[in-house]
Amino acid sequence: MTRLRHIGFLFKDVSRLSSRNFERHAAEVKLGLTLEQCKVLVCLQQNQGINQKRLADVTDTDQMTLVRILDRMEQDGWIERRPDPQDRRAWRLHLKPAAAPILKRIWTIADRARAELLAGLDAGEMETLISLLERIHANLLALMPGAIDRYRSPLGDAALEETDDAPRSDSNRRAGVRSRGKDVKAVQ
Repeated sequence: MTRLRHIGFLFKDVSRLSSRNFERHAAEVKLGLTLEQCKVLVCLQQNQGINQKRLADVTDTDQMTLVRILDRMEQDGWIERRPDPQDRRAWRLHLKPAAAPILKRIWTIADRARAELLAGLDAGEMETLISLLERIHANLLALMPGAIDRYRSPLGDAALEETDDAPRSDSNRRAGVRSRGKDVKAVQ
């Protein structure tokens, strides 16, 4: 039972060590980007047209840091800011073709780091691990109304809307979980 009492610390430490392992690989190949910059590029790859505020939320990056990251990426020709047609004060972010080679390098590093992370687990164990983590994730989302579901959402702006009239699936209505494009299964 003592091991179970420390599960939160274990989750945090696994995340920390996983990030450091990615950073180690990035340094070995002289990627020249921080983990935060990699997160921003990958998120943009999956969410063309996201606005800066949503991107800061999804990547868990403070607004000022994100602006500096985006300024550098715009200067390097990797992204472009386009006016938001619904909000004159906001910008929509889009990747430019010049970002493709760096994203390919990021994914290569991530694949290597992930393989090391999961070394020694067979396919069944990996599937079980993912299923259990997804259930824990769903439990936490059900307990935290309004939390951004960074894992399941396609992360586009429509998926991140947090209004009281956001749609809820039948299975999630009981648990109070907002639907973000896919049902979130809560363990009951």
